[in-house]
Amino acid sequence: MNATSDGTGFSADEKAAMKQRAEELRTTKGLKGAAKQARELEACIDAIDALEGIDSEVATTFHRLVAEEAPDLRPKTMYGFPSYANADGKVVMFMQPKSKFDTRYPTVNFDEHANLDDGDMWPTSFAVVAVTDAVEKRLRALVKQAVS
Repeated sequence: MNATSDGTGFSADEKAAMKQRAEELRTTKGLKGAAKQARELEACIDAIDALEGIDSEVATTFHRLVAEEAPDLRPKTMYGFPSYANADGKVVMFMQPKSKFDTRYPTVNFDEHANLDDGDMWPTSFAVVAVTDAVEKRLRALVKQAVS
């Protein structure tokens, strides 16, 4: 957590992310079924469309790979991040743009519902500095494994 200047509380970026999440929940409140999924897909596409540079490249590629390899996952947003959830609404994977918290690189992340378990320790977050054929191949394999 990035603390405020006095070492307590949440940073301005963290507060903004929390407000964004609350807004995401408000916009789908009362919606069910196809209407909720359509609103969540629209929010995910809007989040991707708002990105630039490497953030846009990673998000667009990741979105396409999820659609191809894990079509049962439902696109949505989580704290403004393009995210993909199972039928129960639990996020399985998401992309965190570098622009969100002014970090060095965007990351592709897999939540606890992803089937990436490999012994006693395994990675769940992957930094992406360029979208290459090798990166795309690795992401495709991770998405497939996550939903297997």
